[in-house]
Amino acid sequence: MKITNAAKRAIKSSPARWLLVALLVAIPLSARSADRPNVLLIICDDLNDYIEGFGGHPQAQTPNMARLARSGVSFTQAHCNIPICGPSRASLFTGIYPHSSGCFGFTKWDGYEILKNSRTIMDHFRANGYQTLGTGKLMHHMVRQEWSTFGNPSDYGPFAYDGAEKLAHPDVPAPYREIGAVDGSFGPLVNLAGRKSPGAKTLIWQTGGWAKQRELRVNTQDDRDLTADELNGQWAVEQLQAQARRKGEKPFFMGVGFIRPHTPLVVPKRFFDMFPLDAIKLPEIRKGDVEDTHARSVRAIPGGAEPSASRTEDMGTHLFNTLVKSYKSRDHALRHFIQAYLASVTSVDEQIGRILDVIDHSPLKENTIIILTSDHGWGMGEKDYLYKNSLWQESTRVPLVIRAPDTGKPSGVVTRPVSLIDIYPTLIDLCGLDNKTMKNDKGHPLDGHSLKPLLEKPAQGKWSGPDAALTALYKWRMKYNPSQESYSLRSDNWRYIRYENGKEELYATSEDPHEWINLAGNPSHSATLISLRQQLLTRIPSAESSVPAQPAFKPKAAASKKPPAKGDAKAWKDKYFSMHPQADRNKDGKLTWPEYKAHKSALDALQSRGAKPKVKP
Repeated sequence: MKITNAAKRAIKSSPARWLLVALLVAIPLSARSADRPNVLLIICDDLNDYIEGFGGHPQAQTPNMARLARSGVSFTQAHCNIPICGPSRASLFTGIYPHSSGCFGFTKWDGYEILKNSRTIMDHFRANGYQTLGTGKLMHHMVRQEWSTFGNPSDYGPFAYDGAEKLAHPDVPAPYREIGAVDGSFGPLVNLAGRKSPGAKTLIWQTGGWAKQRELRVNTQDDRDLTADELNGQWAVEQLQAQARRKGEKPFFMGVGFIRPHTPLVVPKRFFDMFPLDAIKLPEIRKGDVEDTHARSVRAIPGGAEPSASRTEDMGTHLFNTLVKSYKSRDHALRHFIQAYLASVTSVDEQIGRILDVIDHSPLKENTIIILTSDHGWGMGEKDYLYKNSLWQESTRVPLVIRAPDTGKPSGVVTRPVSLIDIYPTLIDLCGLDNKTMKNDKGHPLDGHSLKPLLEKPAQGKWSGPDAALTALYKWRMKYNPSQESYSLRSDNWRYIRYENGKEELYATSEDPHEWINLAGNPSHSATLISLRQQLLTRIPSAESSVPAQPAFKPKAAASKKPPAKGDAKAWKDKYFSMHPQADRNKDGKLTWPEYKAHKSALDALQSRGAKPKVKP
């Protein structure tokens, strides 16, 4: 137990000081922790800056997120540490950078030696006397033992379902809908009576986790089953109401993971009606902006020589080009997608409002820290890119709002760059916990820095953290070498990108917030380029000897013999296709089960040998 300086002085001045010390030590942990603040962490999937107050889209309607910001502190240059779901969440919840752990990809986070020997946020809080409650999508790979109580598993639905396969929303035109039921789907949640699949099969809505699916009944907008996000909002409300009645008991750490605005962007129609299609404003996109960038030089390999390649396109370029091809023009295509994205964000905002109402109208308000954020952003056609997983502003920037009673300044705004790695140490600091988060010497200490000084003084706070937010890039590999990956630094006035092949980008963000002009080749900025290059090299490992121990690949032999049954497994096949588009051997935009089986078999064989693909599988 930590004893404050004031308590120490009181003890020294008291004739019964030794008795007081003995009594303090004898107090059970649960009683001592009862006075600590509660924590509520809300994380939305794929949420960029399209919320009120963050300047991302002028038509965003998020009154509840704005309400939270007015009562807390907004970090307007918060960035993720790797812009894709799995490793980003692993980094956030363990407080460890990808280059420290080796977790740059989708292998289960608890298979990495460093991560499994380090405590997650919820594990550390539980060890310090907290109840830990969670629901929805929090870490990408769920480990139930990390939580005292858990509500609903991750659920990416709803999907249109024809009795055999999950499909994209029936309103999405080809070829975009052929991308699949996850990334190729958006549209209002409406009654599907009379709607048919392209194969003339009757459609229904289906939802649920990957292991178990159920029909989602939609008769009318008022007579329907709850969506996954609505169920998670309801679960959180009920749990918070119960906590409010248990005044004086041990505090809680609660995580609430909303799936929207992750694709499929399917939410109730009333949210779409809030954003008339013809009135949708488009982002500023500079013609030819992608031409002076280098992302494609490391992600697109002609001929599809690596499983991460999409023929000659990376995923974001593939989604953008396919969307434009599916509509009359680029502007028409983006309006449809942005309408669905804004509707999805507003649908989540409604659930956040329900949660805030419970807290703000109960004793919890005075003693509950609330954090709202996302795992990464999302590009909306800038640089001809429609996806996450880039080192540009649209993918790396995330909303971050922290309300800490008695600490944060209402309506405070912090403009200096910070990142998700800083959330864990901030919560430890605010809750008075120790920072001993390693389970043993095989673990790793926290990489981030407490944001408490910036909560107290948003403009002038003296922060111990770095001057630039560090972000790594995901690329499919069987093994990762942290010294040879692609990275970005975002400082107050600059973004510097260094790709794995040595190519660089440099943007003067104070003058060029859209990152339109790559100045890396401009001699007048060579000093800045060299300085940022050196800063990056001091923050990442410098040699292959620094590679952390990583999980061994364990291919499933059964996958090459028999494809998974259709139905529930269709969503997995769609996800596999989004990660390995070149598995479509006949280039018809669809992944059949034989194509899946052939590609998976070849990939498993390569992985089992520890070899890198040299030819197209």
